[in-house]
Amino acid sequence: MFKINHYFDNKVSSIAYDSAEGASTVGVMKDGEYEFGTSQHEVMTVVQGKLTVLLPNETEWKSFVNGESFSVEANASFKVKAEGNTSYLCQYS
Repeated sequence: MFKINHYFDNKVSSIAYDSAEGASTVGVMKDGEYEFGTSQHEVMTVVQGKLTVLLPNETEWKSFVNGESFSVEANASFKVKAEGNTSYLCQYS
C-alpha cells in the first residue's frame, strides 16, 4: 500500500512505501525553498535536479545533485532550496 502526501500548497509531493530496506518516500519538489522536520533519521538522495541544503547546526548551505545524498538526525529541522523541479528518495531508519 502506498501513501501519497502533499505539502506546501502541493509544491512538494511524495509517495511513501515500505520495502525490504525499510520505509522510504520518493517525491518531487517544485522550484522553491522549504523547511522540513524529522521524526526519524533520514537519508535523502537527489534523483534528478539540485537541492541546496542548510543542515541542522550548520551555517553554510551545501548543494547536492543527481546521485548525491545527505543525512539528518531524528527530531531536527532542515531547509532546502529546490533549483528547478527536483526529484528525491528519502530513506528512514
